[in-house]
Amino acid sequence: MSATISVNGYEIKPNEKGEWCVFDASGENVAGPFDSQQVAAEVASVFQDQPAPPARRRSK
Repeated sequence: MSATISVNGYEIKPNEKGEWCVFDASGENVAGPFDSQQVAAEVASVFQDQPAPPARRRSK
């Protein structure tokens, strides 16, 4: 297997079953499994981080 690579801020590496997945910085699997490292890298290259929604104001 190939080594872990980083694409667009995401890590491409095999999961515990040996399947290729896209992981975020905290190590959470955000996409996959995929058939190959190349396919996982292509998916990660188009990911865009979305900011958290703004906190709702409380009614007084």
